[in-house]
Amino acid sequence: MAKHWADFQYEIYLNGMSGAVPRLPTDPTRLEEMAEHRLGPGPLGYVAGSAGDGSTARANRAALARRRIVPRMLRNVQERDLSVQVLGRALPAPLALAPVGTISIVHPDAEPAVARAAAAQGVPYVLSSASSTPMEQVAAAMGDAERWFQLYWGKDREVTRSFLGRAKAAGFTVLVVTLDTPILGYRPRDLDQAYLPFLNGVGTANYFTDPAFRAGLAKPVHEDPKAAVLHFLGLFGDASHTWPDLAFLREHWDGPIVLKGVLHPADARLAADAGMDGVVVSNHGGRQVAGSVAAADALPRVAAAVGDRLTVLFDSGVRTGADVFKALALGARAVLLGRPYVYGLGLDGQPGVEHVIRCLLAEFDLTLALSGHATPATVTADDLDEASV
Repeated sequence: MAKHWADFQYEIYLNGMSGAVPRLPTDPTRLEEMAEHRLGPGPLGYVAGSAGDGSTARANRAALARRRIVPRMLRNVQERDLSVQVLGRALPAPLALAPVGTISIVHPDAEPAVARAAAAQGVPYVLSSASSTPMEQVAAAMGDAERWFQLYWGKDREVTRSFLGRAKAAGFTVLVVTLDTPILGYRPRDLDQAYLPFLNGVGTANYFTDPAFRAGLAKPVHEDPKAAVLHFLGLFGDASHTWPDLAFLREHWDGPIVLKGVLHPADARLAADAGMDGVVVSNHGGRQVAGSVAAADALPRVAAAVGDRLTVLFDSGVRTGADVFKALALGARAVLLGRPYVYGLGLDGQPGVEHVIRCLLAEFDLTLALSGHATPATVTADDLDEASV
């Protein structure tokens, strides 16, 4: 039976009859402002910050805001089903939680709390390579729930091979390879605070527990943590990878592979030619290249180029249920949500993450219905005002 996501608003209203109101805002765009009062400047800047002057992050939001939904009337939307098929997986809604590393900086429960929240709502969680918790512990927190693994594709092939084997053994079903971060972008908010969690061993849990990584250390991690951090920094990224190198990943991962960070139609076609299964149209939430094309502006061109060959996913700038609707109309099969759930975690742990998921999908459900749709499958570019694009 399809889940009625819109019922969350009635649950809130009914709870209000006994004087209870939500602990967090029901408008996810307000979460960052609240987090500014709760989180330290280092962690907040790391989550909220962007590359350069922040122009790409602003462009991401502006590109979605420019698209205006055109509701249609007198269509039967009484019974709705938000479920979708993505990469051969049945999802309850076109949403997954994007990979965000080092999130113990915002809450001590970190990735396991996000994992439990995602599992409780049936939403896939894409675990970052740079998580604060080893992937096996995160998997254990999710039980049988759908989980995907994000790979930062570094210099050491044996570590990469080991990561893929561990992820498969831990029940991660989809590999999401981030291409846009072979080196860190120029991030003034982090630079102004001289704040990089990795230097303190945060976000290194998968590496420090990996036998291939530890084989490259002269001493165990606990005996010389600084040397372990330096070894990590030396192999984390690799700016020499090219398209033929994808064959190595295909050889060592037998499930779907999705390339994250694709913005140009030609790169999307190269991904299809390389035997990949999907792409995420993303500019890393504006964190890598200032002045980059907005992800929502790139999405229609990528979808037109490879939508019949690859599963096209989207992130960067998604904050609301209306944004999810617009991304689907622009050609995405599903979206990945990033910063809002991290703010939810920082503000209220696992319940905060669940609150964000439920708010976003309640609004999406209602936006879908009030725009004349009973399922995401019928949303197309005709449902947006093209005159404002």
